Amino acid sequence: MVAHQKPQRASPQAYLERERAAERKSEYHDGVIVAMAGASPEHNTIVFNLAGALSAQLRGKPCRGFSSDLRVRVPACNAYYYPDVTVVCGEPQYEMLAGLRSLLNPTLLIEVLSETTEKADREGKFDCYWTLESLKTYVLVSQDRPRMEMFTRQADGSWRVEIANELASVIPLEAIGCALRLADVYENIAFEETPQQDNSSPTG
Repeated sequence: MVAHQKPQRASPQAYLERERAAERKSEYHDGVIVAMAGASPEHNTIVFNLAGALSAQLRGKPCRGFSSDLRVRVPACNAYYYPDVTVVCGEPQYEMLAGLRSLLNPTLLIEVLSETTEKADREGKFDCYWTLESLKTYVLVSQDRPRMEMFTRQADGSWRVEIANELASVIPLEAIGCALRLADVYENIAFEETPQQDNSSPTG
């Protein structure tokens, strides 16, 4: 989650040294440090639901999940991000710098959208995330209506998009052998109004 702040140039080393001592997390993109704003109760509820649903399904599998406190390093963009949910299959690989570990090989990343972060999560961050060869699935979760978008990497390197916008819908996360039911993801979330059905077609 990104909040507005005057850009300040810094090296990865300087950013991580600051991050180690900071009370609040910041993200980093090619020299610019951006402070992260506090999340809404709805955002935190959805993240909690996602983590709970995946934790139960990952038991006994060669994958492990992480909360939003895990930092992900994207070398191609010289960036460090804090996804809302991260899953790694196989042995986690880390960059070690300034005494801190930053994950290099996520298999699945999930971001819960908000008005202030949607553009970055949908465009800038995804442009960086897809450069990670390990990443197989990227999921965007709306906060104000039942809607999940799943981007799945294909064998030719392209991304297939699947959209679900009904609480009864289930999204299969084949890369990690799990599935997410929208009713579980949005448990305890009260929407202001019933959203109209989205007739968007998945793109290839």
